Amino acid sequence: MAFSDPYTAFFLTSVLLSSVVSSPSVIDDLNTLKPPPDFSVTISNNCLKNPSLRYCNKNIPTDLHEIFKFSIVASHLCKESNNGDCSGDSFTKIDLRNRPKITPLYLSFAFFWKYCPLTVLAIDLSNNSIKGNFPSDILKCTQVQSLDLSHNKFNGDIPMEDFSLLSNLTLLNLSYNHFSELSISDTHFLEQFESSSFLHSGLLPDHQKFKIKATFFLVGFPIFVILTVVSLGWICFWRPDFLPSFLRHQHKFTPSMLKAATSGFSQRNLVAKLAEIDIYRGILRDETEVRIEIYRDKITSEQRKEFVEECRILVQLDHKNLVRVLGWCDRRNLRAIVTEWSDGVNIERWLSKSPSWNKRLKILVGVVEGMCYLKHQWPNVVCDLKASSVLFSEDQAPLISRFGITDQNKDSRMVYMFGVFLLEMIANRSSPNVLKGGKSSIVEWVRMHYPDNIWVVMDARIKKTGMTYEQASQIIGLGLMCTDLSNDQQQPSLHQIAKTVKRIYESSTVFGAPNHKQSDSETD
Repeated sequence: MAFSDPYTAFFLTSVLLSSVVSSPSVIDDLNTLKPPPDFSVTISNNCLKNPSLRYCNKNIPTDLHEIFKFSIVASHLCKESNNGDCSGDSFTKIDLRNRPKITPLYLSFAFFWKYCPLTVLAIDLSNNSIKGNFPSDILKCTQVQSLDLSHNKFNGDIPMEDFSLLSNLTLLNLSYNHFSELSISDTHFLEQFESSSFLHSGLLPDHQKFKIKATFFLVGFPIFVILTVVSLGWICFWRPDFLPSFLRHQHKFTPSMLKAATSGFSQRNLVAKLAEIDIYRGILRDETEVRIEIYRDKITSEQRKEFVEECRILVQLDHKNLVRVLGWCDRRNLRAIVTEWSDGVNIERWLSKSPSWNKRLKILVGVVEGMCYLKHQWPNVVCDLKASSVLFSEDQAPLISRFGITDQNKDSRMVYMFGVFLLEMIANRSSPNVLKGGKSSIVEWVRMHYPDNIWVVMDARIKKTGMTYEQASQIIGLGLMCTDLSNDQQQPSLHQIAKTVKRIYESSTVFGAPNHKQSDSETD
């Protein structure tokens, strides 16, 4: 740029002579220098002489301070680029190769690129390891023919829409950078230049990566799908407990689930081994402790269907005196029922500890309530009531643990089983008639001594816990009525049994409280 004003020319010459190449000096100069008072006259004169100057596109330039800074940087950059004569606006190249300390500084001067001299035809900023996005301000020098940004660390996308303004660009080098890969629609831009211009720039599609992706898509993806399907199939059919609760059958167990719950059906988890049943203690995946009854007997396919139908009913039972049935397993090699686990002993073992009269009555109340629930809510369900099959819950409530489905004379059978259970609860267990274990033997033995000599059949230890002769007579009479098969019409109903047992229990609680409290501490 030629300045007609002598003062301005002298001032700028002094600045350029005194400026240092270091970045801080240039920044300090630009922040402190102000244009001379008559700088606008100088600009007007320059525009008259050379209207093609970029800052002459308006009749009256408004940002004189910005143009003044541009003039200083232009003269300075002309010298840095070894252009020879830098007295005006005629330098042809910007060459800052291998100048990593000052190149980022010049890139930051947006005002310079805004008024970039029209004579500049080549820009070379290679080998500077510059980081960051593509320097879009450079593209304001729309007349350039050569642009080299190679061997830097530029990244991100290239502003393709701005490149379209560089109509004279014949040489472009963006190699050895980290740009984002161009989309397919933009690859036609690359055809204008040699392939070496984009070597390791990140712009070109990586054929090796493409091959890897293609291989994965054509080979790996199908394998992945197959493995996924196989895995999901294995989970669904063998370990559905790994699925979310809403995706799995709530009551159906698989052999793998039971095997995992019992540590491979280990001996330490085996609770009992009966004639055709193995009973295991297990822990499900959700930490639920369960009792698993595995049946070893062989049954027909029709019997299997009946077994499953029974289980579908049993899982719906819900009463505080019934063991909760959680589900079942029905596979060719395994048939099992899964119920909740109870740490309490069964009634048979509990009776050996000489429980009090009041406690025995409380057990009878709970058992008959469970039976009444079955009668009214599930008329086809019958319980297999024995002293060995009634367990205790955590709060010491009785739990009937064995059930079945029947349509034949259910009420009479239920009443008879309760009668035998009642007599087992109060009988002298040391008697040979009780030790034989037969239901009919204990019934006949009790009937033989009733009502004249009831104390012979009674557990003598009960008398110490508050039982009266009247209560003993009533409870034994009820048991014998329940087990009288000579005439079904004389058998009491479960409703009548429940009413009688509760009345005896309530009277025992009221009149036998002192002795009962004492016996509790002795027998627990």
